[in-house]
Amino acid sequence: MPLLETDFSPSLAFKNGHFNTIYRALFTKEQQQYTRKRITTWDADFIDLDFSTVDSKTVALLIHGLEGSSESKYILAASKALNKQKIDTVSFNLRGCSGEDNLLLTTYHSGKTEDVSFIINYLLDNYDYENILIIGYSLGGNLTLKYLGEYATKLSEKIKGGITVSVPVDLASSSRELEFLKNRVYINEFLKTLRIKVLEKALKFPEFNIDKEKLFKAKSFKDFDELYTAPIFGFKNAKDYWAKASSKPYLSKIKKPTLLINAKDDPFLGDECYPIEEAKNSDYFHLEITKYGGHVGFVSSFIQKESNWLEERIIRFIKENIRIKI
Repeated sequence: MPLLETDFSPSLAFKNGHFNTIYRALFTKEQQQYTRKRITTWDADFIDLDFSTVDSKTVALLIHGLEGSSESKYILAASKALNKQKIDTVSFNLRGCSGEDNLLLTTYHSGKTEDVSFIINYLLDNYDYENILIIGYSLGGNLTLKYLGEYATKLSEKIKGGITVSVPVDLASSSRELEFLKNRVYINEFLKTLRIKVLEKALKFPEFNIDKEKLFKAKSFKDFDELYTAPIFGFKNAKDYWAKASSKPYLSKIKKPTLLINAKDDPFLGDECYPIEEAKNSDYFHLEITKYGGHVGFVSSFIQKESNWLEERIIRFIKENIRIKI
């Protein structure tokens, strides 16, 4: 039932998915003031949280995408917009993404919901928020959807719902899509920073005997996940990791009002990343498929103050579907 009509209609230049994807990351300007808190984890590591508070009883946990951070443009824009609506925000820097390497050999991956659960419990135990929202982008969106489904029977009543954007709910199809020549620029950028991080891990943990020649020759997520993600996190191989970490199998289990916004021209998403049947068969999981928007783009104009459709859509879903008074 919750298959939603969309009203996103960008100007001509932004009807190109690649342009929309790149434009937000490179050319928009966003600023936000944070207060950082370092949280010690159960496994003797740390997670950095960046708070932006307006003395609210509602907080939104913002989760960035692959190799992003609290400084990603879409996180900054969301935090600023939510603060204007009198909602506190906590920007969750995934392990190793806050500007400082984390302490363990393991970092984060697309399905590591135990970290999301840990941070949610930290907020519940240490703050008196009445309402908690989870807003995730790309990989962070996959974590959000998987968490809401995987932990559905255990969630606090204070968790009111989730909103996700540009999510590869089927990791295998997304990985295949990024292997096409037209998307080579994206995979190259991801692999550039991932290689550096893995090499740093190899220096800190000499027992980690990664094949450096294969690492430098890696040209796809399959190559990288076979070398690092799968063995480090205990998966059999990349295929096993993708299957177990994908959020798509958990969508039918979601019992809180939840929105997924995916654009048809998103260069990161394969056909399996548009879960229409799951939305039709759910009373809680809402799907909005826009014709344009790229990957975490959704910019509509060169005039930035007129290009806040995504943030306005998030706020509208909170008001109309999650129904929190703000």
